[in-house]
Amino acid sequence: MNIAVVGLSHKTAPVEIREKLSIQEAKLEEALTHLRSYPHIEEVTVISTCNRLEIYAVVTDTEKGVVEITQFLSETGNIPLATLRRYLFTLLHEDAVRHLMRVAAGLESLVLGEGQILAQVRTTHKLGQKYKGVGRLLDRLFKQAITAGRRVRTETDIGTGAVSISSAAVELVHRQVDLSSQKTVIIGAGKMACLLVKHLLAKGATDITIVNRSQRRSQDLANQFPQAQLTLCPLTDMFTAIAAGDIVFTSTGATEPILDCQNLTGCVVNRKSLMLVDISVPRNVAADVHAMEQVRAFNVDDLKEVVAQNQASRRQMARQAEALLEEEIAAFDLWWRSLETVPTISSLRSKVEDIREQELEKALSRLGSEFAEKHQEVIEALTRGIVNKILHEPMVQLRAQQDIEARKQCLRSLKMLFDLEVEEQFG
Repeated sequence: MNIAVVGLSHKTAPVEIREKLSIQEAKLEEALTHLRSYPHIEEVTVISTCNRLEIYAVVTDTEKGVVEITQFLSETGNIPLATLRRYLFTLLHEDAVRHLMRVAAGLESLVLGEGQILAQVRTTHKLGQKYKGVGRLLDRLFKQAITAGRRVRTETDIGTGAVSISSAAVELVHRQVDLSSQKTVIIGAGKMACLLVKHLLAKGATDITIVNRSQRRSQDLANQFPQAQLTLCPLTDMFTAIAAGDIVFTSTGATEPILDCQNLTGCVVNRKSLMLVDISVPRNVAADVHAMEQVRAFNVDDLKEVVAQNQASRRQMARQAEALLEEEIAAFDLWWRSLETVPTISSLRSKVEDIREQELEKALSRLGSEFAEKHQEVIEALTRGIVNKILHEPMVQLRAQQDIEARKQCLRSLKMLFDLEVEEQFG
């Protein structure tokens, strides 16, 4: 078996490709069931965020498993394989393990060190378990990655002052206009919208309107900022709010654009400009709005220039984080390698246990039924204790053996010396 990750990210694919492959949480169970139906995929789960779509899998045949995942992505996004392949990356075993550790630590994020991704990795793990995609190997891998992400945030300074996608979006606007004089509209009331409000207030914005389908969620968001006078609007009043605004941020879970050239036409009549900043994937704002003279539109890929200026000062922190990650990678690799010993240890213990039971039965028959009934439990505990003590130290040493060839030689010797029949499970 092998661990593989096949995916794409802000580093390899533009937003118009990423949005086609985005898998919403409501569709995840269906996606995992589909992936698990392939013959060479044993375990699988999916990280899907605005900046990445990555499929982590345990495959019984590496080449065939990767082909199956690639085929799934092509079908999901309705993208021809020849087009899709130029945007994909494939990483195997140690490279796949290292990549997930880096993702959890925020080292692969658009914003180096951003904190939201660790929560997204946790969610991926939980949903993978819930929908029966995560088994023994991916469970251990994701737990190790979550530990790695936590260590990086507590043992280094990379999370200190780290900007998020939301704060980068606010910074992009702040460089162009005085936010204190602008009417700002936020469409959506989720985590990203909450961060938008936080950073807008920090930059001096005072006139903020929240537009959302659920009034309860809007109110929950507003309750987090009691010092601000937020205006709450239902989704039915969205275009009225946009028409009255200067800057519009979109951050919803919609799978199709909610704003386009046609429905925005009435919002820009008799005005000089409207700024649209879309931080959603799939995009909430259609590409055709760029043709509108009064509209300046930005999406998540336009944030790279803002983020780049923040990266240089964080690279030293990233090097500290990478040293910690190597420790977690080594710990996972040691556990993985120890799985090679499981079939041999199980076979040896089974054989020794058979011998113990046979010899115990002989001894009890010689001692007579009266003695046997009275003392059998004590004698049985004695023989079990002897077997466990004899096997304990060799088994500990075998599992701890880090040299691959030395471990394999030990396993071969045990099989030969004890004439063990071992069914291989991992490779």
